[in-house]
Amino acid sequence: MISFEEAFDIVMGSCVESGTEKVHFNTSLNRILAEDIFSDADMPPFNRAAVDGYACRREDIGKELDVVETVQAGQMPHKKPGKEQCVKIMTGSIVPEGCNMVFMVEDSREVSPGKVVFTGSSSKSNMSLRGEDVRAGDRVLSSGKMIKPQDIALMASVGHTEVLVARKPRTGIMSTGDELVEPSEKPDLSHIRNSNAYQLVAQVERAGGLPVYYGIAPDNEELTYRMVIKAVDENEIVLLTGGVSMGDFDFVPGVLRKAGVKILFDQVRVQPGKPTTFGVHDKAVVFGLPGNPVSSFVQFETLVRPLINLKMGHHWKSPVMILPMADDYRRRSADRAGWIPVIITGESEVRPVEYHGSAHISSIPMADGIIPITAGQYELKRGDRVEVRMI
Repeated sequence: MISFEEAFDIVMGSCVESGTEKVHFNTSLNRILAEDIFSDADMPPFNRAAVDGYACRREDIGKELDVVETVQAGQMPHKKPGKEQCVKIMTGSIVPEGCNMVFMVEDSREVSPGKVVFTGSSSKSNMSLRGEDVRAGDRVLSSGKMIKPQDIALMASVGHTEVLVARKPRTGIMSTGDELVEPSEKPDLSHIRNSNAYQLVAQVERAGGLPVYYGIAPDNEELTYRMVIKAVDENEIVLLTGGVSMGDFDFVPGVLRKAGVKILFDQVRVQPGKPTTFGVHDKAVVFGLPGNPVSSFVQFETLVRPLINLKMGHHWKSPVMILPMADDYRRRSADRAGWIPVIITGESEVRPVEYHGSAHISSIPMADGIIPITAGQYELKRGDRVEVRMI
Protein backbone atom coordinates (compact mmCIF):
# COMPACT_ATOMS: atom_id res chain seq x y z
CA MET A 1 0.00 0.00 0.00
CA ILE A 2 1.34 3.44 -0.94
CA SER A 3 0.39 6.95 0.11
CA PHE A 4 -1.91 9.08 -2.00
CA GLU A 5 0.99 11.46 -2.72
CA GLU A 6 3.09 8.57 -4.07
CA ALA A 7 0.15 7.35 -6.17
CA PHE A 8 -0.41 10.84 -7.57
CA ASP A 9 3.25 11.17 -8.57
CA ILE A 10 3.22 7.75 -10.27
CA VAL A 11 0.06 8.60 -12.25
CA MET A 12 1.32 12.01 -13.33
CA GLY A 13 4.70 10.51 -14.23
CA SER A 14 3.01 8.17 -16.69
CA CYS A 15 1.58 11.03 -18.74
CA VAL A 16 2.01 11.12 -22.52
CA GLU A 17 0.39 14.10 -24.19
CA SER A 18 -2.54 13.45 -26.50
CA GLY A 19 -1.45 15.54 -29.49
CA THR A 20 -3.18 18.50 -31.10
CA GLU A 21 -5.76 19.45 -33.69
CA LYS A 22 -7.08 22.63 -35.28
CA VAL A 23 -10.66 23.73 -34.65
CA HIS A 24 -12.68 26.83 -35.46
CA PHE A 25 -12.33 29.29 -32.60
CA ASN A 26 -16.09 29.42 -32.08
CA THR A 27 -16.11 25.70 -31.19
CA SER A 28 -13.09 25.87 -28.87
CA LEU A 29 -14.89 26.57 -25.59
CA ASN A 30 -13.40 24.53 -22.70
CA ARG A 31 -10.70 23.09 -24.95
CA ILE A 32 -7.05 23.39 -23.94
CA LEU A 33 -5.07 25.89 -25.99
CA ALA A 34 -2.01 24.28 -27.61
CA GLU A 35 -0.39 27.42 -29.01
CA ASP A 36 0.43 30.95 -28.02
CA ILE A 37 -1.80 33.52 -29.72
CA PHE A 38 -0.45 36.93 -30.76
CA SER A 39 -2.25 40.10 -31.71
CA ASP A 40 -2.11 41.12 -35.38
CA ALA A 41 -2.92 44.75 -34.58
CA ASP A 42 -2.78 47.43 -31.94
CA MET A 43 -5.78 47.42 -29.59
CA PRO A 44 -7.40 49.87 -29.75
CA PRO A 45 -6.29 50.37 -33.35
CA PHE A 46 -6.72 54.16 -33.07
CA ASN A 47 -7.25 56.82 -30.42
CA ARG A 48 -10.84 56.03 -29.47
CA ALA A 49 -13.51 58.13 -27.81
CA ALA A 50 -14.67 56.59 -24.53
CA VAL A 51 -17.79 58.77 -24.27
CA ASP A 52 -20.29 60.65 -26.40
CA GLY A 53 -19.08 64.22 -26.49
CA TYR A 54 -16.75 66.70 -28.16
CA ALA A 55 -13.11 66.10 -29.14
CA CYS A 56 -10.85 69.12 -28.83
CA ARG A 57 -7.45 70.42 -27.77
CA ARG A 58 -7.06 70.58 -24.00
CA GLU A 59 -5.73 74.15 -24.18
CA ASP A 60 -9.09 75.28 -25.63
CA ILE A 61 -11.12 74.09 -22.64
CA GLY A 62 -13.25 76.90 -21.28
CA LYS A 63 -13.51 78.72 -24.59
CA GLU A 64 -16.44 78.77 -26.95
CA LEU A 65 -15.68 76.11 -29.61
CA ASP A 66 -16.92 75.85 -33.17
CA VAL A 67 -18.24 72.36 -34.04
CA VAL A 68 -16.67 71.60 -37.43
CA GLU A 69 -17.83 68.00 -37.93
CA THR A 70 -19.81 65.11 -36.44
CA VAL A 71 -18.08 61.70 -36.37
CA GLN A 72 -19.93 58.49 -35.56
CA ALA A 73 -18.46 55.09 -34.79
CA GLY A 74 -17.23 53.35 -37.92
CA GLN A 75 -16.54 56.56 -39.82
CA MET A 76 -13.26 58.32 -40.57
CA PRO A 77 -12.99 61.97 -39.48
CA HIS A 78 -12.43 64.31 -42.43
CA LYS A 79 -11.35 67.43 -40.60
CA LYS A 80 -8.54 68.27 -38.20
CA PRO A 81 -9.89 70.71 -35.63
CA GLY A 82 -7.80 73.85 -35.21
CA LYS A 83 -7.67 76.49 -32.53
CA GLU A 84 -11.00 76.90 -30.70
CA GLN A 85 -12.61 74.17 -32.79
CA CYS A 86 -14.00 70.75 -31.87
CA VAL A 87 -15.65 67.68 -33.37
CA LYS A 88 -18.85 66.15 -32.07
CA ILE A 89 -18.02 62.48 -31.54
CA MET A 90 -19.72 59.24 -30.50
CA THR A 91 -18.42 56.51 -28.18
CA GLY A 92 -16.01 54.23 -30.05
CA SER A 93 -15.24 56.76 -32.78
CA ILE A 94 -11.80 57.77 -34.01
CA VAL A 95 -10.55 60.86 -32.21
CA PRO A 96 -9.31 63.26 -34.93
CA GLU A 97 -5.63 64.09 -35.19
CA GLY A 98 -4.61 67.00 -32.96
CA CYS A 99 -7.29 66.37 -30.32
CA ASN A 100 -6.11 65.19 -26.91
CA MET A 101 -9.35 65.05 -24.93
CA VAL A 102 -13.08 64.45 -25.23
CA PHE A 103 -15.54 66.15 -22.91
CA MET A 104 -18.91 64.57 -22.34
CA VAL A 105 -22.18 65.84 -23.78
CA GLU A 106 -23.41 66.20 -20.19
CA ASP A 107 -20.53 68.60 -19.52
CA SER A 108 -21.34 70.88 -22.46
CA ARG A 109 -23.69 73.73 -23.31
CA GLU A 110 -24.66 74.93 -26.77
CA VAL A 111 -24.18 78.69 -26.72
CA SER A 112 -25.42 79.16 -30.28
CA PRO A 113 -25.99 76.93 -33.33
CA GLY A 114 -22.71 75.12 -34.08
CA LYS A 115 -20.92 76.50 -30.98
CA VAL A 116 -20.44 74.75 -27.60
CA VAL A 117 -18.61 75.40 -24.36
CA PHE A 118 -17.30 73.01 -21.68
CA THR A 119 -19.22 73.34 -18.41
CA GLY A 120 -17.80 70.47 -16.39
CA SER A 121 -15.22 70.38 -13.60
CA SER A 122 -13.20 67.31 -14.68
CA SER A 123 -10.74 67.49 -17.52
CA LYS A 124 -10.22 63.74 -17.96
CA SER A 125 -9.14 62.80 -21.46
CA ASN A 126 -12.01 60.28 -21.93
CA MET A 127 -9.91 58.59 -24.62
CA SER A 128 -8.44 55.12 -25.10
CA LEU A 129 -5.07 55.53 -26.80
CA ARG A 130 -3.93 53.44 -29.73
CA GLY A 131 -2.15 50.30 -28.49
CA GLU A 132 -3.06 51.09 -24.90
CA ASP A 133 -4.39 47.57 -24.30
CA VAL A 134 -2.31 45.48 -26.71
CA ARG A 135 0.43 46.17 -29.23
CA ALA A 136 0.68 44.33 -32.55
CA GLY A 137 2.83 41.26 -31.92
CA ASP A 138 1.97 40.99 -28.21
CA ARG A 139 1.08 37.53 -26.87
CA VAL A 140 -2.54 37.69 -25.75
CA LEU A 141 -3.19 34.03 -24.82
CA SER A 142 -0.74 31.37 -23.66
CA SER A 143 -0.61 27.67 -24.49
CA GLY A 144 -1.97 25.38 -21.79
CA LYS A 145 -4.96 27.44 -20.65
CA MET A 146 -8.55 26.29 -20.78
CA ILE A 147 -10.43 28.43 -23.28
CA LYS A 148 -13.20 30.54 -21.74
CA PRO A 149 -15.86 32.71 -23.42
CA GLN A 150 -13.75 35.82 -22.87
CA ASP A 151 -10.81 34.11 -24.61
CA ILE A 152 -13.01 33.49 -27.64
CA ALA A 153 -13.86 37.20 -27.70
CA LEU A 154 -10.14 38.01 -27.64
CA MET A 155 -9.41 35.56 -30.46
CA ALA A 156 -12.15 37.22 -32.50
CA SER A 157 -10.59 40.62 -31.81
CA VAL A 158 -7.20 39.55 -33.18
CA GLY A 159 -8.63 37.56 -36.12
CA HIS A 160 -7.42 34.17 -34.86
CA THR A 161 -10.24 32.03 -36.23
CA GLU A 162 -8.45 28.67 -36.51
CA VAL A 163 -7.02 27.64 -33.17
CA LEU A 164 -4.69 24.79 -32.23
CA VAL A 165 -6.02 22.83 -29.25
CA ALA A 166 -5.10 19.62 -27.46
CA ARG A 167 -6.92 16.51 -28.57
CA LYS A 168 -9.42 15.18 -26.08
CA PRO A 169 -7.97 12.00 -24.51
CA ARG A 170 -10.13 9.09 -25.59
CA THR A 171 -11.16 7.31 -22.40
CA GLY A 172 -12.69 3.83 -22.32
CA ILE A 173 -15.08 3.05 -19.45
CA MET A 174 -16.50 -0.24 -18.24
CA SER A 175 -18.07 -1.58 -15.07
CA THR A 176 -17.60 -5.13 -13.80
CA GLY A 177 -19.82 -7.54 -11.97
CA ASP A 178 -22.77 -9.89 -12.52
CA GLU A 179 -24.73 -7.90 -9.95
CA LEU A 180 -25.04 -4.93 -12.30
CA VAL A 181 -27.84 -4.08 -14.69
CA GLU A 182 -28.23 -1.00 -16.87
CA PRO A 183 -30.24 1.96 -15.51
CA SER A 184 -33.15 1.28 -17.87
CA GLU A 185 -33.69 -2.15 -16.28
CA LYS A 186 -35.59 -2.87 -13.07
CA PRO A 187 -33.20 -4.75 -10.77
CA ASP A 188 -34.37 -7.69 -8.69
CA LEU A 189 -33.23 -8.21 -5.10
CA SER A 190 -29.79 -9.51 -6.11
CA HIS A 191 -28.94 -6.75 -8.60
CA ILE A 192 -28.23 -3.03 -8.62
CA ARG A 193 -28.27 -0.47 -11.40
CA ASN A 194 -24.94 0.48 -12.96
CA SER A 195 -24.34 4.04 -11.75
CA ASN A 196 -20.53 4.18 -11.78
CA ALA A 197 -20.11 4.01 -15.54
CA TYR A 198 -22.46 6.92 -16.18
CA GLN A 199 -20.92 8.93 -13.37
CA LEU A 200 -17.50 8.36 -14.97
CA VAL A 201 -18.77 9.28 -18.45
CA ALA A 202 -19.94 12.62 -17.05
CA GLN A 203 -16.72 13.14 -15.08
CA VAL A 204 -14.60 12.45 -18.17
CA GLU A 205 -16.65 14.93 -20.21
CA ARG A 206 -16.32 17.56 -17.48
CA ALA A 207 -12.56 16.98 -17.34
CA GLY A 208 -12.29 17.56 -21.09
CA GLY A 209 -11.84 13.96 -22.22
CA LEU A 210 -13.77 11.92 -24.76
CA PRO A 211 -15.63 9.09 -22.97
CA VAL A 212 -16.36 5.76 -24.67
CA TYR A 213 -18.62 3.35 -22.77
CA TYR A 214 -18.00 -0.37 -23.28
CA GLY A 215 -20.74 -1.80 -21.08
CA ILE A 216 -20.74 -4.21 -18.15
CA ALA A 217 -18.07 -6.89 -17.96
CA PRO A 218 -19.51 -10.04 -16.36
CA ASP A 219 -17.78 -12.03 -13.64
CA ASN A 220 -16.08 -14.10 -16.32
CA GLU A 221 -12.34 -13.73 -16.62
CA GLU A 222 -12.11 -14.52 -20.34
CA LEU A 223 -14.92 -12.16 -21.36
CA THR A 224 -13.51 -9.40 -19.17
CA TYR A 225 -10.07 -9.96 -20.71
CA ARG A 226 -11.49 -9.53 -24.23
CA MET A 227 -13.23 -6.29 -23.24
CA VAL A 228 -10.07 -4.97 -21.62
CA ILE A 229 -7.94 -5.82 -24.67
CA LYS A 230 -10.39 -3.99 -26.94
CA ALA A 231 -10.55 -0.94 -24.67
CA VAL A 232 -6.76 -0.74 -24.29
CA ASP A 233 -6.34 -0.98 -28.05
CA GLU A 234 -8.82 1.84 -28.75
CA ASN A 235 -8.13 4.38 -25.98
CA GLU A 236 -5.45 6.39 -24.23
CA ILE A 237 -7.00 5.87 -20.80
CA VAL A 238 -9.10 2.92 -19.61
CA LEU A 239 -11.28 3.07 -16.49
CA LEU A 240 -12.74 -0.04 -14.89
CA THR A 241 -14.86 0.00 -11.76
CA GLY A 242 -15.26 -2.95 -9.43
CA GLY A 243 -13.39 -6.23 -9.30
CA VAL A 244 -10.30 -4.77 -7.64
CA SER A 245 -10.82 -5.87 -4.02
CA MET A 246 -10.10 -9.26 -2.46
CA GLY A 247 -13.27 -11.24 -3.26
CA ASP A 248 -13.39 -14.55 -5.15
CA PHE A 249 -14.53 -12.77 -8.32
CA ASP A 250 -12.30 -9.69 -8.02
CA PHE A 251 -9.93 -10.68 -10.80
CA VAL A 252 -9.42 -7.33 -12.57
CA PRO A 253 -5.72 -6.97 -11.57
CA GLY A 254 -5.00 -10.45 -12.93
CA VAL A 255 -6.85 -9.69 -16.16
CA LEU A 256 -4.89 -6.47 -16.56
CA ARG A 257 -1.58 -8.30 -16.17
CA LYS A 258 -2.69 -10.90 -18.70
CA ALA A 259 -3.53 -8.05 -21.10
CA GLY A 260 0.02 -6.74 -20.86
CA VAL A 261 -0.62 -3.98 -18.31
CA LYS A 262 2.22 -3.39 -15.87
CA ILE A 263 0.63 -2.76 -12.47
CA LEU A 264 2.38 0.12 -10.69
CA PHE A 265 0.21 0.09 -7.57
CA ASP A 266 -2.91 -1.72 -6.38
CA GLN A 267 -3.64 -0.15 -3.00
CA VAL A 268 -3.60 3.46 -1.83
CA ARG A 269 -3.56 4.54 1.80
CA VAL A 270 -6.65 6.68 1.41
CA GLN A 271 -10.32 6.53 2.37
CA PRO A 272 -12.42 6.12 0.32
CA GLY A 273 -10.55 4.34 -2.45
CA LYS A 274 -8.03 1.95 -0.88
CA PRO A 275 -8.19 -0.76 -3.62
CA THR A 276 -7.47 1.68 -6.47
CA THR A 277 -5.24 0.02 -9.06
CA PHE A 278 -3.11 1.69 -11.71
CA GLY A 279 -1.01 0.29 -14.54
CA VAL A 280 0.60 1.18 -17.83
CA HIS A 281 0.46 -0.43 -21.26
CA ASP A 282 2.22 0.54 -24.47
CA LYS A 283 -1.09 1.92 -25.77
CA ALA A 284 -2.88 3.22 -22.68
CA VAL A 285 -2.86 3.77 -18.96
CA VAL A 286 -5.40 1.79 -16.98
CA PHE A 287 -7.19 2.51 -13.71
CA GLY A 288 -9.01 -0.12 -11.72
CA LEU A 289 -11.32 2.00 -9.56
CA PRO A 290 -13.31 0.68 -6.59
CA GLY A 291 -16.87 -0.40 -7.22
CA ASN A 292 -18.39 1.77 -4.51
CA PRO A 293 -19.65 4.97 -6.17
CA VAL A 294 -18.19 7.48 -3.67
CA SER A 295 -14.78 5.80 -3.90
CA SER A 296 -14.95 5.82 -7.69
CA PHE A 297 -16.01 9.48 -7.77
CA VAL A 298 -13.33 10.69 -5.37
CA GLN A 299 -10.49 8.71 -6.96
CA PHE A 300 -11.44 10.03 -10.37
CA GLU A 301 -11.42 13.64 -9.15
CA THR A 302 -8.12 13.30 -7.29
CA LEU A 303 -6.15 11.03 -9.66
CA VAL A 304 -7.79 10.65 -13.07
CA ARG A 305 -9.00 14.19 -13.73
CA PRO A 306 -5.56 15.78 -13.20
CA LEU A 307 -4.08 13.18 -15.59
CA ILE A 308 -6.64 13.90 -18.31
CA ASN A 309 -5.81 17.59 -18.10
CA LEU A 310 -2.06 17.00 -18.00
CA LYS A 311 -2.35 14.89 -21.16
CA MET A 312 -3.77 18.03 -22.79
CA GLY A 313 -0.93 20.20 -21.47
CA HIS A 314 -3.12 21.79 -18.80
CA HIS A 315 -2.08 21.72 -15.15
CA TRP A 316 -5.57 21.61 -13.69
CA LYS A 317 -6.18 22.18 -10.00
CA SER A 318 -9.55 21.98 -8.36
CA PRO A 319 -10.80 25.27 -6.92
CA VAL A 320 -10.06 25.31 -3.19
CA MET A 321 -11.60 27.45 -0.44
CA ILE A 322 -10.09 27.80 3.06
CA LEU A 323 -12.99 27.85 5.53
CA PRO A 324 -13.63 27.06 9.22
CA MET A 325 -15.37 23.95 10.47
CA ALA A 326 -18.90 24.60 11.72
CA ASP A 327 -18.85 21.63 14.12
CA ASP A 328 -16.49 19.10 15.64
CA TYR A 329 -15.87 16.06 13.46
CA ARG A 330 -14.46 12.69 14.56
CA ARG A 331 -13.86 9.52 12.57
CA ARG A 332 -13.61 5.95 13.84
CA SER A 333 -10.38 4.98 12.08
CA ALA A 334 -7.35 7.07 11.13
CA ASP A 335 -4.96 4.55 9.60
CA ARG A 336 -5.47 6.18 6.17
CA ALA A 337 -5.72 9.70 4.86
CA GLY A 338 -9.31 10.57 4.07
CA TRP A 339 -11.62 12.71 1.99
CA ILE A 340 -14.79 13.91 3.72
CA PRO A 341 -17.79 15.20 1.70
CA VAL A 342 -18.98 18.54 3.08
CA ILE A 343 -21.40 21.38 2.50
CA ILE A 344 -20.66 25.10 2.84
CA THR A 345 -23.19 26.76 5.12
CA GLY A 346 -24.76 30.17 4.64
CA GLU A 347 -22.27 31.46 7.22
CA SER A 348 -19.36 30.26 5.03
CA GLU A 349 -18.52 27.42 7.39
CA VAL A 350 -17.92 23.76 6.57
CA ARG A 351 -20.15 20.96 7.76
CA PRO A 352 -19.75 17.25 6.82
CA VAL A 353 -22.77 15.78 5.09
CA GLU A 354 -24.47 12.70 6.45
CA TYR A 355 -22.18 10.00 5.14
CA HIS A 356 -22.53 6.28 5.74
CA GLY A 357 -19.48 5.16 3.78
CA SER A 358 -18.24 4.72 0.25
CA ALA A 359 -21.46 3.07 -0.97
CA HIS A 360 -23.57 6.08 0.11
CA ILE A 361 -24.18 7.39 -3.39
CA SER A 362 -26.66 10.09 -2.37
CA SER A 363 -24.07 11.82 -0.14
CA ILE A 364 -22.01 13.22 -3.02
CA PRO A 365 -24.86 15.11 -4.77
CA MET A 366 -25.53 16.82 -1.43
CA ALA A 367 -21.89 17.93 -1.06
CA ASP A 368 -20.28 21.17 -2.24
CA GLY A 369 -16.79 19.75 -1.89
CA ILE A 370 -14.49 17.34 -0.11
CA ILE A 371 -11.94 18.10 2.60
CA PRO A 372 -8.76 16.13 3.34
CA ILE A 373 -7.83 14.66 6.69
CA THR A 374 -4.37 13.20 7.23
CA ALA A 375 -3.47 9.67 8.27
CA GLY A 376 -3.32 9.46 12.06
CA GLN A 377 -5.72 12.38 12.51
CA TYR A 378 -8.97 11.40 14.19
CA GLU A 379 -10.73 14.71 14.52
CA LEU A 380 -11.29 18.22 13.33
CA LYS A 381 -12.41 20.85 15.81
CA ARG A 382 -15.01 23.55 15.33
CA GLY A 383 -13.20 26.60 13.96
CA ASP A 384 -10.34 24.60 12.44
CA ARG A 385 -9.64 25.98 8.98
CA VAL A 386 -9.78 23.32 6.29
CA GLU A 387 -9.21 23.17 2.53
CA VAL A 388 -12.50 22.61 0.71
CA ARG A 389 -11.85 21.07 -2.71
CA MET A 390 -14.87 22.01 -4.77
CA ILE A 391 -16.60 19.20 -6.67
